[in-house]
Amino acid sequence: MDKQFILASVIFVITYAFIVSEKLPRTVVALAGAMLVLFTGIVTQDKAIHYIDWNTIGLLVGMMIIVSITRRTGVFEYLAVKSAVAAKGDPLKLLVLLATITAVASALLDNVTTVLLIVPVTFSICRQLQVNVVPFLVTEIMASNIGGTATLIGDPPNIMISGPAGLSFMDFIYNLAPVAAVVFLVTIAILRLIYRKDLQADPQRMAAITALNPLDEIKDAKLLKKSLIALSLTIGGFALHSIIHMPTATIALGGAVLLLLMTREEPEHVLETVEWPTIFFFVGLFIVVGGLEESGVIHWIAESALHITGGEILSTGLLILWLSALASAFVDNIPFVATMIPLLQQMGQMGGIANLDPLWWSLALGACLGGNGSLVGAAANVIVAGMAEKRGTPLSFLGFMKIAFPLMILSIAISTVYLLLFYLR
Repeated sequence: MDKQFILASVIFVITYAFIVSEKLPRTVVALAGAMLVLFTGIVTQDKAIHYIDWNTIGLLVGMMIIVSITRRTGVFEYLAVKSAVAAKGDPLKLLVLLATITAVASALLDNVTTVLLIVPVTFSICRQLQVNVVPFLVTEIMASNIGGTATLIGDPPNIMISGPAGLSFMDFIYNLAPVAAVVFLVTIAILRLIYRKDLQADPQRMAAITALNPLDEIKDAKLLKKSLIALSLTIGGFALHSIIHMPTATIALGGAVLLLLMTREEPEHVLETVEWPTIFFFVGLFIVVGGLEESGVIHWIAESALHITGGEILSTGLLILWLSALASAFVDNIPFVATMIPLLQQMGQMGGIANLDPLWWSLALGACLGGNGSLVGAAANVIVAGMAEKRGTPLSFLGFMKIAFPLMILSIAISTVYLLLFYLR
């Protein structure tokens, strides 16, 4: 082992440890790690630029702009109130409807944005019904991560995997949406059983909910029409990605620019709403992982993994699925996936695995569904916990884990059967 090998490994471990500890903002930690990689000469500035996955960055920025404009229309509040009215104020029915909206919205937008929009409305409805909001929050966290699993844009790990793996928007829907749908139905059915005694509401309050008018939540109908046009064209572009041969980042940024042109929004106001800390977190992380690749650490890990599994697709796929799930339950799945991507590429080259797709699906399922294992498993979980604490209803780490971790393990067991039936043969 040479000096660069050891340096790159130490920088990565320290960076990862600080990200997990949350002692400092994760963006600062990732950028500090990137600077250490550059200052120690492990990677030059020119090479560092090439290690950044610009397709991931462009896709995130484009979707953030579209969502930031769309959210001002009140369409998400409309959907939540519409669900409450459709459920006739019945908390159990409402739990299922809000979970369904959360899952679908997470698949079409992203899970972080979805929970930011749906949780405040959930608090409002639960306050009116005078029912415990915790079952709704737990269900929405799990639904957001399951829904995000189904599409390329639903969860950051999928966005990161798509470019290096050469997988299209329709590839993710075709290969992951079916198992995500099964996991969602099983999870919601079990949560409904767990919480059935806790979700009882007064009939008078239920009747008051049915009197609400969902249309009152729409703040700007003209803006909504424009937003839906841009969003529909963008998602349509994703669906035709493999036919039109256009990168997903170009499609997302194109949809964002179209919406800016249609709305004539001041760009500085819109760009202020982009989650720049998240964008720079990705940039720093890509460079830190680039240091591992440049110094040969990734190659060494791939060689060791191939030695354990013998390069056999079945054992390798199952190892990746369960390792990803258990790791993502307790640490942020983004840095984990960033490390795994070049590792899988190396394993494919060294092990002579012609078709890496089964391994990509194993990684995506493990990383996305594994995020349901604890309150720190995914960004959406942390955001919901923070919003709940601000409103005086803190989510217990152990309380959440007691419900969520067994359900996460069940979802990975379902994924194992799915992969064995269709891919790992």
